[in-house]
Amino acid sequence: MINLRAINLPAAVDRRIQTTCDRYRLVATVTCCALVLLQALSSATASDEQAENKAPRLILQITVDALRGDLPGRFAHVLGEGGFRYLQQGVNYTNAHYQHATTETIVGHVSLATGTVPAAHGMVANLWFDRGEGRLMYNIEDADYHLLSANSDVDKSTEIDPTQKAAKVDGRSPRAILSTTFSDELAAHYAGKSKIFGVSIKDRGAVSLAGHAGKAFWFSKASGEFVTSNYYYDAYPQWVLDWNAAKLPQAYAGKSWELAHKPEMYLFGDADDREWETDFPGFGRTFPHPYGAGDDKYFTTRLTMAPAGDELTLDFAKTLLDAEKLGQDDVPDYLSVSFSSTDYVGHIFGPSSLESEDNIAHLDRSLADLFAYVDKMVGLENTLIVLSADHGQPEIPGYLHSLGIQSAGYFNPKELDKAPAIAVLKKRFGVGEEIIENFFQPYLYLNRELIQSKGLNQAEVEKVLAGELEKFPGVAKAVSSIALRTAALPDTELMRKILNNYHPRRSGDIYLVFEPYVYINDFDGLIVAATHGAPWRYDSFVPVMFAGAGLKQATPSRAITPYDIAPTLANYLGVKQPSAAIGVPLVEVIEN
Repeated sequence: MINLRAINLPAAVDRRIQTTCDRYRLVATVTCCALVLLQALSSATASDEQAENKAPRLILQITVDALRGDLPGRFAHVLGEGGFRYLQQGVNYTNAHYQHATTETIVGHVSLATGTVPAAHGMVANLWFDRGEGRLMYNIEDADYHLLSANSDVDKSTEIDPTQKAAKVDGRSPRAILSTTFSDELAAHYAGKSKIFGVSIKDRGAVSLAGHAGKAFWFSKASGEFVTSNYYYDAYPQWVLDWNAAKLPQAYAGKSWELAHKPEMYLFGDADDREWETDFPGFGRTFPHPYGAGDDKYFTTRLTMAPAGDELTLDFAKTLLDAEKLGQDDVPDYLSVSFSSTDYVGHIFGPSSLESEDNIAHLDRSLADLFAYVDKMVGLENTLIVLSADHGQPEIPGYLHSLGIQSAGYFNPKELDKAPAIAVLKKRFGVGEEIIENFFQPYLYLNRELIQSKGLNQAEVEKVLAGELEKFPGVAKAVSSIALRTAALPDTELMRKILNNYHPRRSGDIYLVFEPYVYINDFDGLIVAATHGAPWRYDSFVPVMFAGAGLKQATPSRAITPYDIAPTLANYLGVKQPSAAIGVPLVEVIEN
């Protein structure tokens, strides 16, 4: 017989049993009561498990381009409620760093999407030299898929130098990404029923996180519209046509970027005009920054260098969420929103500027607006939010000089005296400058055909040239790719980062690392104040913040990596991790 009294039962279950059977009844009756007990417990357990395992209806992944990990806290005094402060009520990791060397936009975005390093996902830089085609390749270019808009052109920030035999390819797709993304795995797990979208000012910011299975939209500076390619659609959805027809960017014509608060509220409120900031045509170095006329050739570019770019991204994302009815059923949907203005503002003015500080204040308002809209349409309790960045950003050398830090500066390869290095190459191998085919930061590409025709040893040539490059002022390290492959290098953090960035079909022959706060100040042909892309801590440091879905507040300071985000999302939803993921699920989110 079953001793029911020996079982510690919830009061409600105990009452049900006592009304069904008595301890003096026959065994058959007790058995019946036991079945009632098991059914009650099973029903309660199933109900509890269903509540615990219920997936969020929407995964909202936010990437803020170039949001260095300290910036939300540094500028907390200009933040309002509902934006960053809402995220800080969730799980806020304060010690997250990338472990790859080239901290550029596509590299970080795809790392966030796949949970792995460029050595596995293939995005080694924004541009790389394709030896088969003999030209530079843009990371997501795809000649098989053209832009749908006839009046849209390639974003000027993605054009490739025509002097380098580059083909201007307007098509875009995720096919060059060599790993699945979290969004891909979500699509596979739910039999393609999850709705998956990526939105950004930058094409690479949208395409990367939408993955292979989702759909992506990005802003065309040429047309002032959000566009896509026929990889995703044969024709635009009507809601996109309507959004573009409204010409919202033109609402900024004749207006200016104004401060969100009074100057005295800012850390840099008394330091608006700095000589080291970039004076972009018609934009100026001081507030207010005019956007110019709507037909000015730089009008849309200026929008992206100000909070206006994020505000347009926000409006399009909200329209998408409503039109596509995201988060409206039990199948989880996914929306990636990549805000790009922080990156452009950082390049032009630097992170220690009134412009960057005010841009964070405006971004905070955009985040609060987005979260309020999601709460209205889906419910924040039904939404899991994660925010991070694709990379950090460095300080401007001029700013550091003003503080007495004199080691910062710019590196101009054209002004270097290469004569000593060339002399060594001629003496050692009988060849000179012709052995160096191209330099596209951070990679130096050698003329392999010449090396082979001369009967030279590729590894020896790389080693000698790397040694000579390290003698140049401003160069911290020059690393041979063959040495990376053969593990003929010391096991240091820097070497591991460079190795994590190495892909045999896309990386160059020698990887150049500049000294901290020394960099080439060329950003897509524009001379700018600061350029990210280094392996140093200021470029690898990013926030990682989870919120929504009932997460309780926690602020872990232990070291994590942004590669942990995709595995955490996968584990949280019970789907398999992206194919090349190396990150680990974050226990503070999973167990929370």
